[in-house]
Amino acid sequence: MEFKKLVEQQSQEAWEKYIPTLSIDCVIFSFKDTSLQVLTIKMKGQDSWGLPGGYVQKDENVDDAAIRILKDRTGTENIYLQQFYTFGNLNRSEGVFHEYKDTLWNKQRFVSIGYYALADYEKVNLVIDTISDACQWHPIDNLPSFMMDHRIIFDKALLTLREQLNNHPIGYNLLPEKFTMPELQKLYEIILGKKLNRGNFYRKILRYDILTKLDESRKGGAHKAPDLYSFDLEKYEVALKEGLKGSW
Repeated sequence: MEFKKLVEQQSQEAWEKYIPTLSIDCVIFSFKDTSLQVLTIKMKGQDSWGLPGGYVQKDENVDDAAIRILKDRTGTENIYLQQFYTFGNLNRSEGVFHEYKDTLWNKQRFVSIGYYALADYEKVNLVIDTISDACQWHPIDNLPSFMMDHRIIFDKALLTLREQLNNHPIGYNLLPEKFTMPELQKLYEIILGKKLNRGNFYRKILRYDILTKLDESRKGGAHKAPDLYSFDLEKYEVALKEGLKGSW
């Protein structure tokens, strides 16, 4: 079906199915090959990329709508999800559909609830829907141009990650079950946007007593194989309730 006709058909269905003027945008982060990545989509006929999003059904809780949208894009429900901000500036989304009639669902003024999600890269099964050409990960240090106000939403999500690093289980949800200390440090550096002193970082993170050193190491490479660690989830949760003290 032609893209314009498909959008108009979905618009008619949306007026019956969803709460008007309310949308959800999701910033889905993952960590792969020492790179923090964000999931992006490209709508048909658009040059710019966007964040996964959708609408709230009339008989649905808002958090449940976010979980549904995540599942539709990633194929999994078991993803850490956190509501972080509401975006409601004038004309934030209508311009993409300026060539359509004003009765189009998508041309309303939408207030969007922002969620960030932390996904296991290996467990995500990316889904391209009927109005998209692509759905793929982008490293946060090499982002494409974004549509609407999605760059503003992304920037706010990354800032929120930085602010919540000491009291939310961000490392636990982004790293694999077994990881090296350099990988953990790299994750913190990317989120914080700065280099960290190796010795100071190791001493501080070990002082929190939230890691378990495993009796195995990462195989491969010419240098000494680095030790592997895992999070002690019980101790980690206790530490997060109190807040990891001090700055990085």
